[in-house]
Amino acid sequence: MATAPPDFSAHTPVMAQYLRLKAAHEDALLFFRMGDFYELFYEDARRANALLDLTLTVRGQSAGEPVVMAGVPVHAVESYLAKFIRLGCSVAIAEQVGDVASAKGPVERQVVRVVTPGTVTDSELLDERADTLLLAAHRRRSSWGLAWLGLSSGRLGLAECGEAELPGWLARLAPAELLLAADDAQTLPPAAQAACSATLTRRPPWGFDSALGHRKLCALLRVQNLAGHNGEALSLAQAAAGALLAYAEHTSGGQALAHVQDLQVEQASALIELPPSTLRNLEITQTLRGEKAPTLLSLLDRCVTGMGSRALRLWLTHPLRERMVARARQAAIGRLIAHGPEALREALKGVSDVERCAARIALRQVRPRELAGLRSTLQALPALREALPPTGGDALLDSLASALQPEPAVQDLLQRMLAAEPAVLLREGGVIAPGFDATLDTLRGLSQNCDQFLVELEARERARTGIPNLRVQFNKVHGFHIEVTAGQTGKVPADYQRRQTLKNAERYTTPELKAFEDQALSAQERALAREKWLWERLLDALLGRLEAEDAQALGLAPIEPAPLAALGRLAQALAGLDALAALAERAATLNWCAPVFVPAPGLQIEAGRHPVVEARLAETGGGPFMPNDCRLDAKTRMLLITGPNMGGKSTYMRQVALIALLGAIGSWVPARRCQLGPLDAIHTRIGAADDLANAQSTFMLEMSEAAAILHGAGEHSLVLMDEIGRGTSTSDGLALASAIARHLHERNRACTLFATHYFELTALAARLHGLQNVHVAAAQTGEHEDIVFLHEIQPGPASRSYGVQVARLAGMPPAVLREARALLEAIEQREAAERPQIDLFAASPEAEADPAPEAQAAATADPATAALLAALADIEPDQLSPREALAALYQLKSLQPPHTPGTP
Repeated sequence: MATAPPDFSAHTPVMAQYLRLKAAHEDALLFFRMGDFYELFYEDARRANALLDLTLTVRGQSAGEPVVMAGVPVHAVESYLAKFIRLGCSVAIAEQVGDVASAKGPVERQVVRVVTPGTVTDSELLDERADTLLLAAHRRRSSWGLAWLGLSSGRLGLAECGEAELPGWLARLAPAELLLAADDAQTLPPAAQAACSATLTRRPPWGFDSALGHRKLCALLRVQNLAGHNGEALSLAQAAAGALLAYAEHTSGGQALAHVQDLQVEQASALIELPPSTLRNLEITQTLRGEKAPTLLSLLDRCVTGMGSRALRLWLTHPLRERMVARARQAAIGRLIAHGPEALREALKGVSDVERCAARIALRQVRPRELAGLRSTLQALPALREALPPTGGDALLDSLASALQPEPAVQDLLQRMLAAEPAVLLREGGVIAPGFDATLDTLRGLSQNCDQFLVELEARERARTGIPNLRVQFNKVHGFHIEVTAGQTGKVPADYQRRQTLKNAERYTTPELKAFEDQALSAQERALAREKWLWERLLDALLGRLEAEDAQALGLAPIEPAPLAALGRLAQALAGLDALAALAERAATLNWCAPVFVPAPGLQIEAGRHPVVEARLAETGGGPFMPNDCRLDAKTRMLLITGPNMGGKSTYMRQVALIALLGAIGSWVPARRCQLGPLDAIHTRIGAADDLANAQSTFMLEMSEAAAILHGAGEHSLVLMDEIGRGTSTSDGLALASAIARHLHERNRACTLFATHYFELTALAARLHGLQNVHVAAAQTGEHEDIVFLHEIQPGPASRSYGVQVARLAGMPPAVLREARALLEAIEQREAAERPQIDLFAASPEAEADPAPEAQAAATADPATAALLAALADIEPDQLSPREALAALYQLKSLQPPHTPGTP
């Protein structure tokens, strides 16, 4: 049975109108236009007061209850909208659409648009350098369909994934608003909730319909089916798209999404997997504290335009496994470096945000200054092409250059119709160029030439009447009038009509003055109305919808084809060039090299550096960054890294991952030389914290992340494991760390950097032939044995952990340090007497049936002796320089088992 509409008859007419609009937008704050203010009433007013401390007032009563209200000025509405959006609120804006002068009763109002966190298009409310995405998700059993839309950019995408992959997609897309069906089945799993900070909006379940979504997508893209976009079989994603597009149309006031010209169907198998932990731990787009800098993106982003910054962010979060695009970008960067990227970057400074301008044209929300910026951009394209390297040397640059073509019809239209320096807002007037429309010019002339008419009329009337001090004046109360002093009233002609008597003067009007007054007082209003009409025709022309009658009346020809597709291609070219120029500037300035892609799994980095840490050291005067090598291949699949805290283990691991990621997007990398094999995922397990909301301890999170890596990593994956097993007892942690390392080495066969403080694990090198021990070097100086971090990766295991020395640097009280040293010595003596403590080589159910004799001998050896033998086996005396031989000797000395009394 249909629900009866609410009865608001007991309320005042204005409040009844407000309540009807509010009933249709229950979840949004309703900004109700009343004169120069947007008013909020009742609960909306109280909510606004709680969120932004807006002043509450009470004005009269409606239906027997006080009317609580709060308001914001119309001229400052953008700043308030920005604050509400940042707080995750949605705002429905109700404007006066009726004629105020002729209205009998309340002026008609309608909700013209709804501003939500995922559908923001106003430039004042958007982050210029990041895309704001609206995402819809639909679940069927353990599968999810995803559809996302950047309303301000026209970016539309579909994907389907399993529940285990969902957190990665949410972290990668980072939507501002997430649409889910309003039923119990559509609930995000805890891991997905942790990966997504979007505002959650519930929509009717019937909107998530695959047939509806298929129809909407085909209508939007003007196609018969989605086969050409590889999306025909994605029924779950189509269901999500149905709700997504309906919501986007609803919030934009029913405007068609004409700027959405393409659909991207993304497959997880085509992208390098970057789980939420990887995005977080590598600090790609935000720091561990949630800040925008210093991150890899903040270091790379020297883009001149917002379009370029958004493209660069997309490249970093959606790297491709296939190397063709990366090779093309890498070659383009090399060509820009050879030609010099500064000329291109300088030319790009005159470019406006074409992408967002096209979106706002499609939504009919564009402002005059934005169209003026588009006009300037189109005029600057020839100079921009001149700043590029000569064509014929690089396919990618040549392709982008070919898209830098001005649209002559659009440029001519904007040149003819738009004023040279239009007003900021249409309501201010002065937007349409003088000389374009004769009617508008006449009305402007009446409005702007009042002073001249009054001067001329005054001169004529003085001569006609002989009254030397006669004055023609204007005031807002009485309008235009002729003022004559009391002593001169006898000379007033018969056609003067008395208007007002003053103490010493009389005021009159004449038929001529009255007619001029009627024209002049309405001319500004009529000119603004005419300008608004012409503005709408300008938008119609830009959208390819200009009626033939209007086009003929204005002397315009419809633009064919519609220019939004061409503007979209232009925006993509400008964004790509800007991002490439920024990467070229970074490579040239920071002394980076072009990596070489090879087919064999693994990577080889010579003198690699952590790009963000190196930049911070340069900014703060912290000295040069210590570069280090890394080689992972078929022979060495895992590096087991030991050394003191703060020694640089985590920095070294992260720099290897960042270099691999930079190479994957086509950037040059911070190294002297670099070779990169195939890459399908970057997994990290670095640090953890309690997740009390989901009842997970630090150790539980640590094990969950490790389990996900063991299940997902493969031969082409890069794995970073830092301090695994430290969240439980020493015995449990050591056993788990040993089993995890062995599984990564033997089962996953991933390229792995495994950092640990369990020195017992260094003995694994004797059994796992693809594992190599390395350590970060440190030295002790002075009588207090102060530690000096050398930040250099050297072969072999570390000799000690230097934990007490690090505690001294942290300011630990001397008494605590003395006791710790004494306890440490006692523990070390006891452990030496009790060795072997743990046999890492004991046979397990999964061990090989018949290990080699050498492995059997190593399996029964003392761990310290095994480590010494393994290091000794790695030494090739004939290939060592004197310095390397001395270093090897010191390493062997450090591995020598302690002497026990009574033994030979």
